[in-house]
Amino acid sequence: MKILAAVLPVLLLAAPEDHVVRTWKKIKVTDKFYAEGANVGDFNKDGKMDVVAGPYWIEGPDFTKMHAYTEEKAHDPNAYSKNFFAYTYDINKDGWTDILIYGFPGEDVSWYENPKGEPGPWKRTKVIDKFDNESPQFVDVNGDGVPDVVGSTEGKLGYWTISDWKFHPISPKSHYQRFTHGLGIGDVNGDGKMDFLEAGGWWEQPKSLEGDPEWVMHKVKFGQGGAQMYAYDVNGDGLNDVITSIQAHGWGISWFEQQKDGTFTEHVIIGKNLEDNKYGVRFSQPHAIDLVDMDGDGLKDIVSGKRYWAHGPKGDQEPNAPAVLYWFKLVRGKDGVDWVPFKIDDDSGIGVQVLAADVNGDKYPDVIVGNKKGIFIHIGEASKVSKEEYEKQLPKAAGKN
Repeated sequence: MKILAAVLPVLLLAAPEDHVVRTWKKIKVTDKFYAEGANVGDFNKDGKMDVVAGPYWIEGPDFTKMHAYTEEKAHDPNAYSKNFFAYTYDINKDGWTDILIYGFPGEDVSWYENPKGEPGPWKRTKVIDKFDNESPQFVDVNGDGVPDVVGSTEGKLGYWTISDWKFHPISPKSHYQRFTHGLGIGDVNGDGKMDFLEAGGWWEQPKSLEGDPEWVMHKVKFGQGGAQMYAYDVNGDGLNDVITSIQAHGWGISWFEQQKDGTFTEHVIIGKNLEDNKYGVRFSQPHAIDLVDMDGDGLKDIVSGKRYWAHGPKGDQEPNAPAVLYWFKLVRGKDGVDWVPFKIDDDSGIGVQVLAADVNGDKYPDVIVGNKKGIFIHIGEASKVSKEEYEKQLPKAAGKN
């Protein structure tokens, strides 16, 4: 499939009907390096959301009390953690939320059984011996309503069903290895079935999954391998587009507009140069992306930022630049699409995972981060303001007063 480069026009922003402004309070749980990801769940069944990062679950709503569910071990920020991704789900269906940890790429996946309020370590069960990929997912692939572990092993893309921990390959053995970047799940062709996304294209789910048939590969160049990838109708034309970072340890986030003939047109959101973004925003190493409606306008927005010290203080692109965290508001206008950048923080960044989820119960997403700078919970207040006040909060395009 051919990809065409395109430059988006400057848009006159149309404020949402409710004119919602987000402001942020940062909770720094610790400055120690425990994990490259974090997640949320109500672990003590008190009706309040808690956070899991590294060996701790952190009790909401104040997030001042840390409970160790496994060995408390901090890591050297010049090296790596054994805790790359955290997910939460009631694995054993006993009514209590458990913790699922994807360790270091190429190593194991384990789940930790919630002890139902009892003290002490949670029981660990290793369920996958060798799990590859640096942008995996935990999402329902086969449509049974239960999330699946999405990644690769032994050179094959696929997913594990958590009822039996069986691996279901979707590709032949190929170049996929422990440090492969860029992976996502989404309905690309609009047939109601979830497809696989990767840097080299997308894999179409067949009509039936019985017998684990090989999926059909559609080759498209979606960058060099970035973070989590998403299929979403960005411009509202009824076709799902693809959102991805271009290079996890380099530069760039783009959305690829799907055309009626099945080709994709790249639109740069941020790149290596300041002029690549009309607001002058740039940061390196966008190694994690979440796609969530951040202001309640019904459109999904991008949450991303800079992964700090991915390979230490001397590796990759600008390893010591400020560890920024942004959300990019999707705006559809008569002249096209714009992604308006709002900075959340400049001293936390992202890991290989960033999560936007409501932890304070106000129906608006907050942002949770675990990385080499520590564990952070960004509580976002949502205020409804007048149109005039809203427009004052909007960032200005570079060179505009």
